[in-house]
Amino acid sequence: MRGRLTIAEIREQPEVLSRLLDVERTSVIRLARDLRRRRPSAVFLAARGTSDNAALYGHYLFETVLGIPSGLASPSVVTIYRKVPRLRGTLVLGLSQSGRSSDIVRYLEAARAAGARTVAITNDGRSPLARAAHDSLLLHAGVERSVAATKTYTAQLTLLSLLVAAMAGDRQLLNKRHALPGLLDHALREEAAIHMLALRLRNMERCIVTARGYNFATARETALKLKETAAVAAEALSSADLLHGPIAVVGPRFPVIMVAPPGAPRPHLVRVARRLAAQGARIVAVSSGGGFDDVPHILLRTPGKVAEILTPHVYIVPLQLLAYHLALARGFDPDRPRGLRKVTRAL
Repeated sequence: MRGRLTIAEIREQPEVLSRLLDVERTSVIRLARDLRRRRPSAVFLAARGTSDNAALYGHYLFETVLGIPSGLASPSVVTIYRKVPRLRGTLVLGLSQSGRSSDIVRYLEAARAAGARTVAITNDGRSPLARAAHDSLLLHAGVERSVAATKTYTAQLTLLSLLVAAMAGDRQLLNKRHALPGLLDHALREEAAIHMLALRLRNMERCIVTARGYNFATARETALKLKETAAVAAEALSSADLLHGPIAVVGPRFPVIMVAPPGAPRPHLVRVARRLAAQGARIVAVSSGGGFDDVPHILLRTPGKVAEILTPHVYIVPLQLLAYHLALARGFDPDRPRGLRKVTRAL
């Protein structure tokens, strides 16, 4: 059966998050308590691929919730240019599902030697990345056999949001995470409708995926999954950057997937959607509904009543399903993406 591994791991995500929240919460809170005592001057997140999209979400979290300057690290600075930034007093997080991404391991080793506090977020506590870091936070996702990462992505998001909430001492934000497994389960119930949407979109060769704020990470991860599994040339753009030139490529029937949960970015996204509609775009709005009544669109429905800060955990699930069913509709096997393997080693 084509895609057997991928769909099994997509459907496993509520169980993965339940286990993660039960098993790793104590370790996260202990680390957060230590980081509150020795507050980092800045945070850098080193990752590649899907993990880099999770890191982007973490970047937004550290700045919006904690007010700590944050950025995505450039491992090539260390591995290609043989330079090490001044990292003393900073926190450096290395994200890798396997823990064997060579350039991320090297970056964490260099950061630690330069005086940074280093943390590995990985699925393998015995991996080179875990050994390179001062501390490790584990995903508890079980073996991920599918080449396209799904369950480890939502687990990474959960660890990042849990760590930031614990560093902020925000008990309400911490407790909201207990609802995540149920929300993911609710999102999975839309699979039949998503399958039908995939059939409607099966001739799609290219598209733009757009969002703003926390869900820019969702847009990037969606575009990656569409490329990996369905061979769709998908480009992820912040809705603000979309207006700065790229909107010129949008013409009649050009597909645009817009991730638009209720929250601070929604009014901006609605305005962008109106401009796209005026140019004839075929808009797929990923939302719990409402807000787009005056814009022609196809609704990809998501669970309602999710705090905006947690929507990346939930909204990616129907988009993973869309990429999976679109791959099948286009004649591809999601378990065997062209030219890819599970662990990518690059320096």
